[in-house]
Amino acid sequence: MAEPKKLFIKTYGCQMNVYDSSRMAEAMGEDGYVLTENQAEADMVLLNTCHIREKAAEKLYSDLGRLKPFKAEKPDLKIAVAGCVAQAEGEEIVNRMPLVDLVVGPQSYHHLPAMARGEGPRVLTEFPPEDKFDHLPQSRATRRAPTAFLTVQEGCDKFCAFCVVPYTRGAEVSRPVDRILKEARDLVSRGVREITLLGQNVNGWHGAGAGGEWHFGRLIRAIAEIDGLDRIRYTTSHPNDMTDDLIEAHGAEPKLMPYLHLPVQSGSDRVLKAMNRKHTAADYLRLIARIRAARPDIVLTSDFIAGFPGETDQDHADTLRLIEDVGYGMAFSFKYSARPGTPAAGREGVPDDVADARLQEMQALLTRQQKATQDSMIGRRVNVLFEKPGREAGQMIGKSDYLHSVFVEASDLQAGDLREVEITHSATNSLGGRLI
Repeated sequence: MAEPKKLFIKTYGCQMNVYDSSRMAEAMGEDGYVLTENQAEADMVLLNTCHIREKAAEKLYSDLGRLKPFKAEKPDLKIAVAGCVAQAEGEEIVNRMPLVDLVVGPQSYHHLPAMARGEGPRVLTEFPPEDKFDHLPQSRATRRAPTAFLTVQEGCDKFCAFCVVPYTRGAEVSRPVDRILKEARDLVSRGVREITLLGQNVNGWHGAGAGGEWHFGRLIRAIAEIDGLDRIRYTTSHPNDMTDDLIEAHGAEPKLMPYLHLPVQSGSDRVLKAMNRKHTAADYLRLIARIRAARPDIVLTSDFIAGFPGETDQDHADTLRLIEDVGYGMAFSFKYSARPGTPAAGREGVPDDVADARLQEMQALLTRQQKATQDSMIGRRVNVLFEKPGREAGQMIGKSDYLHSVFVEASDLQAGDLREVEITHSATNSLGGRLI
């Protein structure tokens, strides 16, 4: 029997890319490939890329450069680039790096096996008329980790001035209810106890279901009915798509975790308008108040951009004030990075030293809030879904209801155990506790 071919995948960027990498692995598995964590023994190396920030694209070319000696030693090695950089740059990748054999966009990766067999184009970045999920293989009936991602929506129609996603992922597309529920049930049957629903604008999901048009809150309630599923999360959402039904679900559905990532990007109305966010700071704060009224213990996280073109000291101060007003459990903050082809790319930027200083001030505030949130957990009892052993012998690590990493000393725990834990102390990016 022939030795199976080996596939090495490196995934950059967001959770959606993690999900896409797993589906591409399944598709290539139908062609006899098995995953390996050792790049040196691979017959195919797949780089699944992110294009949100400039450094991510630079990282791709740096990694491709490091693959040159592997390709020289192993001429039959196939090198493929997938994801958003593939979609954005297409032919430019193979022109710049001739060692690349295949380039495939995020809406076309169901064609990857045929492309690898030489039965398709070298570069495929068109947005296909068919649904890629219709052409991907059924997931294999193997045991899974206790947590899993499930893509329910792709693309974005918001066209924020800084964001490349509408150009790399395409228009918003929602997967049908029945296919989502089928995939969710399959995941649970293989040991998954927590599902994170994914989409570039996940709370904008809508689709035909029993009784007519469904929106995201109803989908969550339907998924919550699956026996054996304990927890549901979702990311990433847009403030303008937080419907009444979804807000209500946060208060009414116990399987929907008290954690919400709701990006705002800025606290300045002037900057929000320049970003084409289509909401004001006051709109966002009113929304936060409604969400907290539905679920008072919810932990909120967000995204912020420092140094957006045209941002003034007052705009920055407005953002700091919004952060103070909300009180985040954690947040991601970045210095503005121009992405080619986006409306903001041609605008005059903020000087680097000014943007750096603003970012540092913002991150210092967010770090204080994160510490305060973690410290507030001390003495509380939370449910923790354990996922893997810790660094120390007898230690296990998992995620709390609030998505905090929690570690305990317990020799009898296994991955997939859901246990109540009393939080005893706070570390830099995690919590320690003891089993109840």
